[in-house]
Amino acid sequence: MNHLERLEKEISELRNQLISHPLYSDITSVETIQLFMESHIFAVWDFMSLLKALQIGLTNTTLPWTPTGNPVSRRLINEIVLGEESDLNELQEPKSHYEMYLDAMSQLGANTTQIDKFIQIIKETKSVSKALETITLNDETKDFVMFTFEAIETNKLHVIAAVFTFGREDLIPDMFIEIVKHIGQNTAVDLTKLIYYLDRHIEVDGGEHGPMALQMIHELCANDPEKWEEAIEYSKTALIKRIHLWNGVQKNIAYNLILNN
Repeated sequence: MNHLERLEKEISELRNQLISHPLYSDITSVETIQLFMESHIFAVWDFMSLLKALQIGLTNTTLPWTPTGNPVSRRLINEIVLGEESDLNELQEPKSHYEMYLDAMSQLGANTTQIDKFIQIIKETKSVSKALETITLNDETKDFVMFTFEAIETNKLHVIAAVFTFGREDLIPDMFIEIVKHIGQNTAVDLTKLIYYLDRHIEVDGGEHGPMALQMIHELCANDPEKWEEAIEYSKTALIKRIHLWNGVQKNIAYNLILNN
């Protein structure tokens, strides 16, 4: 068994828990979709910081430019950045996936007050912890975001890549397939933008970005047993944090449904 196969075996149980999470069957009405999106938007946002941390570490983003790092990893991360930061939406307009998600929230009437406030504080202070303290958000979502930045702050590219790959890129297609199966079953509202966003991730992450991210892990961990051990540890934690995030969203949905009935 090679290093990658061992990692995938170690995380398989947690991964299966996420793919079969009961939250997906709860996201069927306008209200539940809105509540899901109002928390999930923070995971959509912090993904971009993981991506940018890898781009900064694997390429040269300073002046004057000089070649740096492994050319294969440079190409892989730049390809993923292009797709995530400058993809085409359903109208063939260039937008980041984060901006596409915000558009989908607006189309569905989801509340963007907290994410808008959060982004404004980030622009003013550059402090994720301060921004999270200021807004109204469940603890599980806050904890998810803080873990993302804990991984980034290790300054270990193989750790960041592990969280990026096994906590996001390799996982997202299977999770989003489950969401698409259930979403909007009891509503006639326009889900065009959200369905496009989900389908786009299933297509791109499953067919392109996921395999690229796996190759990047190979490049960064190589034959270093210590790096592979850290990759396993952080991948497991990333999956646990996602399970907690989904648990928090599910609790919030249940609480709001009781409140409104």
